[in-house]
Amino acid sequence: MYRTLQQNLLERIQQILRAKYDVELATLAVEQPPKIEFGELALPIAFELAKRLKKAPRVIAAELQAELESLDGVARVEIAGAGYLNIKLDRAAFSLRMSKDEHADVGGAGFRLVEHTSINPNKAAHVGHLRNAILGDTFQRMLRKDSFKSGYALGVQNYIDNTGVQVADVVVGLTALEGKNLASVQELMAELTAKGERVDYYCWDLYARVSKWYEEDAEQVAARKKLRLDTLHELEHGGNETSEIAELVATAVLKRHLETMQRLGIEYDFLPRESEILHLKFWETAFALMKERGVLYLETEGKNKGCWVMKRATGGPAAVVAEKESEVLRSAQNDTSKKDDAPDSSSGPDEDAKIIVRSNGTVTYVGKDIAYHLWKFGLLGKDFGYAKFHQYPEHMCWISTMDGEEEHPFFGKADAIYNVIDSRQNDPQNNVRLALQGMGYTEAADHYTHLNYEMVALTPRCAAELGYAMSEEDKARPYIEVSGRKGFGVKADDLLDRLIAAALSEVSTRNAEMPAAVQLETAMRIAIGALRYFMLKYTRNSLIAFDFRDALSFEGETGPYVQYAVVRAANVFRKISERKPGVTEASALAWMDSDAARATAAKELDTDGLWELWLTAAKLSLVLEQSIAAAEPAYLAKYAFQLAQQFNNFYHRYHILNETDEERQMLLLASAAVAKRELTRALGWLGIKAPDVM
Repeated sequence: MYRTLQQNLLERIQQILRAKYDVELATLAVEQPPKIEFGELALPIAFELAKRLKKAPRVIAAELQAELESLDGVARVEIAGAGYLNIKLDRAAFSLRMSKDEHADVGGAGFRLVEHTSINPNKAAHVGHLRNAILGDTFQRMLRKDSFKSGYALGVQNYIDNTGVQVADVVVGLTALEGKNLASVQELMAELTAKGERVDYYCWDLYARVSKWYEEDAEQVAARKKLRLDTLHELEHGGNETSEIAELVATAVLKRHLETMQRLGIEYDFLPRESEILHLKFWETAFALMKERGVLYLETEGKNKGCWVMKRATGGPAAVVAEKESEVLRSAQNDTSKKDDAPDSSSGPDEDAKIIVRSNGTVTYVGKDIAYHLWKFGLLGKDFGYAKFHQYPEHMCWISTMDGEEEHPFFGKADAIYNVIDSRQNDPQNNVRLALQGMGYTEAADHYTHLNYEMVALTPRCAAELGYAMSEEDKARPYIEVSGRKGFGVKADDLLDRLIAAALSEVSTRNAEMPAAVQLETAMRIAIGALRYFMLKYTRNSLIAFDFRDALSFEGETGPYVQYAVVRAANVFRKISERKPGVTEASALAWMDSDAARATAAKELDTDGLWELWLTAAKLSLVLEQSIAAAEPAYLAKYAFQLAQQFNNFYHRYHILNETDEERQMLLLASAAVAKRELTRALGWLGIKAPDVM
């Protein structure tokens, strides 16, 4: 609702400026006053117009004052300081529109593609992976169409690197350390299933063992590293027993990853695999296109000799790079008939150029990623085959194949993409964007968003609770880093199990009479809410030190605190309906459209504490829009906490159930209903459900 008034105000100002001054401003600033008593909106427009109109800001503000007071929903406009326009809203009219659920829409045209999670399918998911998955899932919820907003057409994908070095390491572990072949690996998979043991946990331990094995015998390091490289090449080439082992293990681990994420309400639409990117010749097509567009050139000197490289520098026409490529190619072909055709060696080779194809012909991660993103934007001229992989309750998750189903969805058509990838990949992500720019795909590059984030560690207290041995120096650190390669870390499912167990202990103590199944469902919602909120409340550039006790606390900025505000509001309506049958959230909101409500609201909403709850609740669409624009779910998480605080303050200040004035009680009930409605929506986008009781 707040955003609706803001938009109406901006539109009205532009009309006034055109009619009164024959002026149109490209952008208009609307601020929020530092104190609620100053008003709900503040306009610095008089200062923007002062030089253009050659008038004092306060004179301009006076000329605009009466015009703005005619705007629907505005009670009065006051001039402050040297020329600020403070706008005070008609609170009774505002509350009526809020009760009717008027709000600005969020959404637009075009297809958005969100990539997140993207765990290597070589071991169990760990706590660090959860930050990625929760960020990505929350962002797609913010974008997706629902009952509140029109949203965007959307696809959610999880990139599977099933031919990478991490999978190769597990294959080396199975074949070299455990002496298995394809048949015995198949037997192992069946045996693990029969025993109810988890393949991703088995691979977790095996991955740590093989990582240590590479280095433990100095005389064998070179041979073992060569075995690793040979295995990697066999995976990339395909069509051999080694690649079949990798396919078997990676697919089994991937299925476990999907099950883990589904516990958190995280789902995907498409699973593109690197094996298909390789075998469907995505890279070869991209390579030809990059050479044609002048993005790559063959280096003949220096440390990058024999490599196809790309300049890192931003800006500049691709033609400049193309000219260098042309010069170098002529030199490589011994075209010395004209001395002027030789490259200028005085400046020397560009040692900072990004290698895309190594001198041995292998393609770097960035090279394959460029091809992948050309596909994402529909610029490659190729597509995957699609096969059904995992059925969710409401939709199918597809996986890439060489051929696949005749009828399938199509994901490589994005108008905008969002990649949730940690900050260590800032440089590769930037290189992909630069490659798009260099090829002339500037619009695609402009709609390429890297949602980077910092790592997740553990507090020393949390590490100790998990049983990890630590030195006194470790215990004094602010956080303990995790390492899947070393086997040090928290498996995602173990973390969830511990959180649920801790929440269940609290729930069963508080609600001993509750059926066991309801206790468990309540504990699961609290645990998932605690985990998701903990991962989301920090801005993406903040390192997180995870701690069980902090996450599960019912006090402070936590998921359970926000959930409890919703439960508390629900309890108010449960109790009032017992005393006054027929009084519900819906009836309280409907009552706002009455003469009694308007009179009561006009009087009671002059109290800033009560009005502040309505105003905060009204800013949901504004905060959602800001969170999407900044690609920062933490803004939405912070808003949910602030609204929960506002409601809890309201709850303690106003004794709703004991209020003797019926009109006043109905206004308080409507206030609780509005806060609960907006808080539930915000939590929904954060992927959090409030339990019925806590």
